[in-house]
Amino acid sequence: MRDDNPKLLSPWKEFLAALDAMLSEPLVVHCIGGFVVTVVYGLPRQTGDIDYYTAIPNSFDIQQVAGPESSLAKKHKISFHRVTVNNMPDDYETRLSEIFPGRFKSLHLCAPDPYDYILSKLERSSTKDRDDADYLFKKEHLDSRRLRERYEKELRPYLANEGRHDLTLELWIEIFDEELTQ
Repeated sequence: MRDDNPKLLSPWKEFLAALDAMLSEPLVVHCIGGFVVTVVYGLPRQTGDIDYYTAIPNSFDIQQVAGPESSLAKKHKISFHRVTVNNMPDDYETRLSEIFPGRFKSLHLCAPDPYDYILSKLERSSTKDRDDADYLFKKEHLDSRRLRERYEKELRPYLANEGRHDLTLELWIEIFDEELTQ
């Protein structure tokens, strides 16, 4: 199940504390990717960045301050990475949860709920994305009907190539459900 009190280990602890100390106003980061599935949901693998969908306010240039080429990233050997190949379900913001509530003064890292996380991976559809989605589906005991419903209502209407995504989702659900019935 989701870890409501995830541990923040080095070098993440120092990197995020340093970023928080630089902020003069709240910064809310909608995180996705390996950082979320490892820190929040316990997938045992390493990641070297925090993939994110958006940062609010967007007037703060997180890529300049903590992106791969920043002095902060070079010092800690980790960084933030803006994901450009991604679609999020409509209203995903209403289901975000803060990863480390109260830990930082101004930095608020948020994670999507497990269904939104899985749907965010359909666009890129790499083997690693599918494996992460499979892990999360099983770990959180998700329901393929609910996943399909959210896709139909909150993501599919906004896709340019819905046929490709339909096929990917059905393949993934088949994989998720097949392994559960064995």
